[in-house]
Amino acid sequence: MPLPTPAGTVRRLPAGIWVLGIVSLLMDVSSEMIHSLLPLFMVTTLGTGVLAVGIIEGLAESTALIVKVFSGTLSDYLGRRKGLALLGYALGALSKPLFAISGGLGLLVTARLIDRVGKGIRGAPRDAMVADIAPADMRGAAFGLRQSLDTVGAFLGPLLAVGLMLLWANDFRAVFWVAVIPGCMAVALLWFGLKEPPRAAHQPVRKNPIQRDMLRRLPPAYWAVVGIGAMFTMARFSEAFLVLRAEQSGVSLALVPLVMVAMNIVYAASAYPFGKLSDRMSHQTLLALGLLVLLLADLVLASDAGLVALLSGVVLWGIHMGMTQGLLATMVADTAPADLRGTAYGFFNLVSGVAMLLASVLAGLLWEAWGASATFHAGAAFCVASLLALAWYRQRITPAST
Repeated sequence: MPLPTPAGTVRRLPAGIWVLGIVSLLMDVSSEMIHSLLPLFMVTTLGTGVLAVGIIEGLAESTALIVKVFSGTLSDYLGRRKGLALLGYALGALSKPLFAISGGLGLLVTARLIDRVGKGIRGAPRDAMVADIAPADMRGAAFGLRQSLDTVGAFLGPLLAVGLMLLWANDFRAVFWVAVIPGCMAVALLWFGLKEPPRAAHQPVRKNPIQRDMLRRLPPAYWAVVGIGAMFTMARFSEAFLVLRAEQSGVSLALVPLVMVAMNIVYAASAYPFGKLSDRMSHQTLLALGLLVLLLADLVLASDAGLVALLSGVVLWGIHMGMTQGLLATMVADTAPADLRGTAYGFFNLVSGVAMLLASVLAGLLWEAWGASATFHAGAAFCVASLLALAWYRQRITPAST
């Protein structure tokens, strides 16, 4: 029997996967309109140093990942995930006006943390819904499609930001106000457009959201994925440093967000094909290839070859994102019990959140002490460490867990 074509697979995916993907697309348009400009806004308008940018970005991203542990566990306890996802998206939308009115770091950091808390609340329940809705043999394709649509928003947002910055003579705050619109659209679509599937009969209702046996029931294969994910996060610090590298390479202020546009176009184009591929090949092999691509991206970005190196590194960065981000989510789903998927995603992101904070602070310290090249060389070193951890994983975990 011939295998289904990628186009046929897309048509067979449940409508709920598309709704979740489009919701992610809209919220990413909203968020990336702001985030693609935020490092420049902090450095040029508020006078913030690069180390402070690294600390704020690391704190914000790690907050989102850490909050996921609580929302994921709560979604397992309730057996319902849409309400938590809706709350998270609503917080993201409500944070956007705060960026536009911020006059200093205090309100800006508050807005950034509210936005990322919202992301943390919605992340694990949303990923668990993808795993709940998608057929098991199409799970990689489902995560790839959602990630691809999410990433379409991630390049449309900076592209729109560039156009508005050129139109409005680098008026950061006016662009931030426009970002409110797609955020509100995302909340409305999730509210009216998605019907959550009922709890499966084999998933028991929990009397206590935190039971002592919950973590013990997560198998060794899952915890190995958690460890590899943490190492991987240390290797890929915040994309804010790509934006700063672009500005350092001589790209004009209004055009710097095009760096994120280029990266996310590549990411969006590659996420679904690699997600589909992950349903047919070894997850460890594909993850190792993604780490090698990230290693090459770091080495290219560490060089001082100007715009050619910058664009090459950004393209490679986008390819590695497409290869690995949906794949790690699939590996979590495949190694965790169905009734603990929310908790599994939560703890995976808790550990990754701590790693993201450490990675971004370290990246900022290295940048200020020894320059941009030291930051990207450190990323390359963590890629090598991640490859060694992955080699250990392949030796210790049975093929059945892949």
